[in-house]
Amino acid sequence: MTTIKDIAEKAGVSIATVSRVLNYDPALSVSDDTKQRIFETAEKLSYRKKSKVKKNIAKIALVKGEHDKEELNELFYMLIRFGIENKCEQHSLHISTFFHGSEKGMYDEQILGVIALGKFDSQQIISLKKVSKNIVFVNFSPDEEKYDSVITDYENAIVKVLDHFISHGHQKIGYIGGREYDRNQNHNSRVKTYKKYLEEKGLFHKENLYLSSFTAEEGFNLMNKAIKEQGGELPTAFLVGCDTMAVGCLKALHEAKISVPERVNLIGMNDFVFTKYLFPSLSTLKVYTELMGESAVDLLMERLLGRKIAKKVIVPTTLKIRQSSL
Repeated sequence: MTTIKDIAEKAGVSIATVSRVLNYDPALSVSDDTKQRIFETAEKLSYRKKSKVKKNIAKIALVKGEHDKEELNELFYMLIRFGIENKCEQHSLHISTFFHGSEKGMYDEQILGVIALGKFDSQQIISLKKVSKNIVFVNFSPDEEKYDSVITDYENAIVKVLDHFISHGHQKIGYIGGREYDRNQNHNSRVKTYKKYLEEKGLFHKENLYLSSFTAEEGFNLMNKAIKEQGGELPTAFLVGCDTMAVGCLKALHEAKISVPERVNLIGMNDFVFTKYLFPSLSTLKVYTELMGESAVDLLMERLLGRKIAKKVIVPTTLKIRQSSL
């Protein structure tokens, strides 16, 4: 069994620091980088705190279906989960974690509510409703009139980036991203917003849109494809669907000796801790993952206290401009 001492040794910090971070000590003054390193280490070592409480909220970690693995971003969902754990700690609520395919295990526990993290199809939602009528979806909103949900405002986020590019004189703006699915239909709000907004500005060209899966490898492959296909006509700016893909894009541009940001501006999405340490440091949209998790628990507590009307929480983003864009 993993101990706090194991985490401290692996993360290169003191045992006391690990303990205070994992217990969300508000008086602790350490950098966000240190906190995230400790959380990541705890996750890698499969550390789980001992429960001191009796109530149960089941948390469905994330969808791992045939399409969902394409958009799986472990760090993104891990940070949401830490926000959930933080808030549950404040409310003295224990979390039982289940994955798709193991929902039957929830029927044997006294579950007060469900926090569903990821994408779910209609049959899976029916299964969750058998466990509890109190369900909050995170990063997914299947029916805002029926279910509570917490999502990121990706539409305004995309417009924010595009306006930034346009205000700096970019007329040829590309998008490199992953395909987003649920089991019933292919949908991608980021791509739709990118296309619609640039069409309104008379700047959309389908050859500047590149989609695959949300991985660094595919970011590398898609940027290489764009370089090969467009040569000297390569867009002067790219919005990339996640920071992980942006790492691959930067590598491809570097190997092709295409300067960033002098020739190509690049903006990613998520603001993971590593982005500020890349060269050049990555401009990105900060997504407030931990707040998403905390908000989900708040919604569930409201349901348990009697709220009947569904509520949808939309969390905004912040544009962080660094060296990869002017």
